[in-house]
Amino acid sequence: MAQAAAPVRTETTANSAPGPRLILVGDSTMAPRSGYGNALCARLQQVACLNLARGGRSSLSFRAEGLWQTVMALLQEGTSPQKTLVLIQFGHNDQPGKPGRSTDLATEFGPNMAGYVRDVKAAGADVVLITPLTRRTFKDGDLPNDLRPWAEAVLRVGADLGVPVLDLNAVSHAAVAAMGQAGADTLAEAPPRFDRTHLGPKGAALFSEQVLEGLLRLRPELAAARTLAP
Repeated sequence: MAQAAAPVRTETTANSAPGPRLILVGDSTMAPRSGYGNALCARLQQVACLNLARGGRSSLSFRAEGLWQTVMALLQEGTSPQKTLVLIQFGHNDQPGKPGRSTDLATEFGPNMAGYVRDVKAAGADVVLITPLTRRTFKDGDLPNDLRPWAEAVLRVGADLGVPVLDLNAVSHAAVAAMGQAGADTLAEAPPRFDRTHLGPKGAALFSEQVLEGLLRLRPELAAARTLAP
């Protein structure tokens, strides 16, 4: 089992006025450098935004490696838990074929996500679940959505536990499907890091805006913290 990496914190605060704290938990599609998380942080002011997402992690391995313990410790320090919102997104690395990370969709993934929710609520903090970001590989002119079953599992957890779910999978898939392959490829990192899962600046800007718009519908009190430009 790989050792837990030291947490990378991306914090943006406009001034010293007390405000909410946002903690991002997820995989590489949210993580610094490869995901939309840092771009989301840049869209907010008067918010301490900590991007603790990690590449290659799943709902299983994020906890197994001790990374979740770091999150829980943060809920006990500094800003009161009542002012902390935790965003949680997994699914990509929970799919089959990833030893030490894959989870069974029917029996493990949902309970893992529910465990995160219960931990956050027990600490007195707020939580929003996010369904997994779409992949961007077209087949015969259409964009498959192989992550939709994991998205639906997250939606069920939200319904069962009474917590909000931001369906990024649905909105990101619709946006990418409308672009076609050539347009979708502009969202990727530049070669030699190009692939159709991770994000370059344009992709991070697009999907962070989608997340922010969804988040403001779920938590409208954050509207005052929004920046005019990313």
